Amino acid sequence: DGPFVWDENIQGVVLASYFYGYILTQVGGGWVAEKMSAKHVFGVGALLNVVCTMLTPVAAKGSYMIVIALRVLMGIGGGVTLPAMHVLVAKWAPPAERSKIASTVYAGMTLGTLVTMPFSGLLAAELGWESIFYVQGGLCLLWYILWLIFVFDSPAQHPRVSRAERQMIETSIGGGNANAPKPSVPWKSVWTSMPVWAIIVAHTCSNWGWYMLLVKLPTYMRYILKFDIKSNAGLSAVPFLCMWIFTMLFANLLDFLLSRNILTTTVARKIATSVASMPPAVCLLLVTYVGCNTELAVVLLTLGTMFVGGMYSGFLANHIDIAPPFAGTLMGITNTFATIPGILVPSIVGFITHNNQTVEAWRLIFIITFVIFSIGFLFYAIFGSGELQEWAKPKTEDKNNGEHRLLEKNESNKA
Repeated sequence: DGPFVWDENIQGVVLASYFYGYILTQVGGGWVAEKMSAKHVFGVGALLNVVCTMLTPVAAKGSYMIVIALRVLMGIGGGVTLPAMHVLVAKWAPPAERSKIASTVYAGMTLGTLVTMPFSGLLAAELGWESIFYVQGGLCLLWYILWLIFVFDSPAQHPRVSRAERQMIETSIGGGNANAPKPSVPWKSVWTSMPVWAIIVAHTCSNWGWYMLLVKLPTYMRYILKFDIKSNAGLSAVPFLCMWIFTMLFANLLDFLLSRNILTTTVARKIATSVASMPPAVCLLLVTYVGCNTELAVVLLTLGTMFVGGMYSGFLANHIDIAPPFAGTLMGITNTFATIPGILVPSIVGFITHNNQTVEAWRLIFIITFVIFSIGFLFYAIFGSGELQEWAKPKTEDKNNGEHRLLEKNESNKA
């Protein structure tokens, strides 16, 4: 319906190309953010996205290959953002408020989707599709200026944080000397840790469903539920509004239960991850069996999207629980694996639905999604943990403990 003759396969490659770059900078971005400045790693990555976004309309009029190249660059910039943000959250979020703070921060992505979907539809309908990239790119430039002014890497570097608040945060998370050497990543321990692999599997499987909803939900609503562009933009935003509200309420509930010692961190993370996995899986499967009942289909899609919000209090906050000093690197590792669905989903959906936009084709897609969600849920339920891992504890603490044990042994021998 637009100015470009791009079939489903080309559209799938264009959408997936972002993740070709995104997958490259995850681990490196997390490592650099830990060693240097998470604030500036995040900011520069976001700025690269802004510049490429504003160049996209011109590139699209040249060739879809140029758009693919731009989206790869956008992915390279975007790849450092989640690991860098995890470093910031690890330095700012006390354990008792970790679910709430992590969910508030990461639910901003949902809030962005909520705002931009109807806003993009309105801009496209009133000012042309190019205005989406120029207007939103300009707004993001304004955001970048505010980011530079108001964000700091740690409480110790923030000029407007009171001494009492700084001490409370640093004491609760075990913050030490900000100028102390950064610990080296214990790579062998990381790769042989089952809690790490539990996050990897849960993150990867959840992202399959998340990208399905984020990237392909508007397509499904348009071709199967038969909504026009204005209705599609507005109705596509409703599930993300519900998701954002649910994320905030659910995170606060979990932190309340944790503060009252009703739940352990491990149980809380597993509950949140299960909520983010199985209800969405069931809703997506059921939506292809409701026939012409579009109202029920919208309700199921809304519920499915809403429950995905549990991931922010589940496995996505779990890196900070098990290894705070390496939260950025761990996020980079798990998000590298979790980027694979971003590459596969658009291409696979495009392949299955090419000249075949039918309920049966989408049912196959959602059955695959149900199975993948289920695998992630089961693996995390078995191997997930919310406990600080031995290999992530400060070496000075281990040394002091060893000396203390040796002293006790010597005293017992003397006795």
